[in-house]
Amino acid sequence: MIWLLHDLLIESPGMAADKICLVYGEEAFSYRQIERASKKLAAVLVKSGSQPGDRVAIHFEKCTEEVIAILATSMAGGIFVNINSLLKPRQLGYILEDSQARILITSAPRLKNIGAELSGLRHLKTIIARGDGFKADVAGIVIVNFHVACAESDPVSQSVPRIDSDPVAIIYTSGSTGMPKGVVLSHRNIVAGAQSVASYLHNNEGDRILSLLPFSFDYGLNQLTTTLLVGATLILRNYLTAQDILKTLEREWITGLAAIPTIWSQLLQANWTGERFPSLRYITNSGGRFPEAMVREYRHRLPHTKIYLMYGLTEAFRSTYLDPEQVDIRPTSIGKAIPGAEMLVLDEEDRPCSPGQVGQLVHRGVHVAMGYWNDPARTRERFKRNPLQLEPIQIEELVVYSGDLVKQDEEGYLYFLGRKDSMIKTSGFRVSPTEVEEYFYSTAVVQDAVALGIPDEVLGESILVVVSLGNGQVLTPADLLQKVSRDMPAYMVPKEIAIRQELPRNSNGKIDRAAICQAELEIRGVKAGHEVS
Repeated sequence: MIWLLHDLLIESPGMAADKICLVYGEEAFSYRQIERASKKLAAVLVKSGSQPGDRVAIHFEKCTEEVIAILATSMAGGIFVNINSLLKPRQLGYILEDSQARILITSAPRLKNIGAELSGLRHLKTIIARGDGFKADVAGIVIVNFHVACAESDPVSQSVPRIDSDPVAIIYTSGSTGMPKGVVLSHRNIVAGAQSVASYLHNNEGDRILSLLPFSFDYGLNQLTTTLLVGATLILRNYLTAQDILKTLEREWITGLAAIPTIWSQLLQANWTGERFPSLRYITNSGGRFPEAMVREYRHRLPHTKIYLMYGLTEAFRSTYLDPEQVDIRPTSIGKAIPGAEMLVLDEEDRPCSPGQVGQLVHRGVHVAMGYWNDPARTRERFKRNPLQLEPIQIEELVVYSGDLVKQDEEGYLYFLGRKDSMIKTSGFRVSPTEVEEYFYSTAVVQDAVALGIPDEVLGESILVVVSLGNGQVLTPADLLQKVSRDMPAYMVPKEIAIRQELPRNSNGKIDRAAICQAELEIRGVKAGHEVS
């Protein structure tokens, strides 16, 4: 029986000890090797003073040691804090201090870059660093060589006792403003997420899954856990270019690929057909809207590949998916709840919405996270008692309010409209940015698009659309406006279109709406007085 995160490695019925678990560069590692290495590092953590519930920060580029560190922390009874490799030293320092991490596992080159941020940390006691070249202590912190310490340690004979409701991870996710917030996940959250996703993707021991997304991103972490659950093989790649992805799909006989819309958009700029990838069984999208034009193009290029359109948020791991059989019928839908979850669509009074009525998506089920680390006020704001819970039940069931506006059709399929706090209010209408952006993607000349509301004395807000164009496209804003305006309702037609060479992205590769909004407001001399998600 699989109860804890590391049980996915050592108890999975699909795992054969000598089967290849991870491929990184030119090296391949069996399940037996990963298990032994994880148990050795777990012993190092215990020797370093790690106690059950202690936070262990992990800061690597995607690599084998990162996977080992995640599993070892779980075995040692700790809570791993996987910090995105693209974050700047100041953000890293904030997360280390906020999480009260006692141990940091990283590489020597990264340690050199972040050394100045470590001096003021009150809780960090030990750094376990891969590689040489940084031997001096930092502000009294003990520095241990990763591979030397593991080589000198015997594997732990048994893991530190924990139960499935204990926390095992804190995933820091960017908000629209301010520093990132830490979402606390239990063993149960992560194991149930792996079981649910693997069930509808039909993952099995024959799968070869390409891992592009960071493990600091819940979508990327889920690829690791589903791989371990079924005994598949995970190919680790740090994302470089679209051509690198295409070559890897071909060379490694990849069967499953997960990505976010920005990556899918970049891949379409390259010239390829599905004949190059006969083994590609499925692709999945989450982390943002997959525009209908892109869905149809992937259906055309990959007729033999199943497309899973998914939706999720870190506070509830995965949430919905659209059955591939429905993609041609309703390509703009995010589907229905994943196994083990229920999606509620509630109005402002917490009453269930009828079909076609816009409401907030509320998540219930085993995947709902434990709350925000070190932030009880924000936890109370987002994690609330289920308003539809039967009154005689005294123990409260907590659900998470997503902040996302959706509607559902008569058959219960859900459609994402946008963030509750990013809806554009213009001329008395509430306009979904996602709906506006869809018109631009449908032109087939736009690579990325973001619709924003700009303060306007007459309209309340006017619509600004910021875009980047696909390869080789040369258009003026007037040309683009002419293409989209003939099909748009008059109140949705943007007052302005701004064409940029590229749109900024955050550390997870998503389009950074907040940065775009701030930059565009500054260009126009407007003070930013509202949040944009």
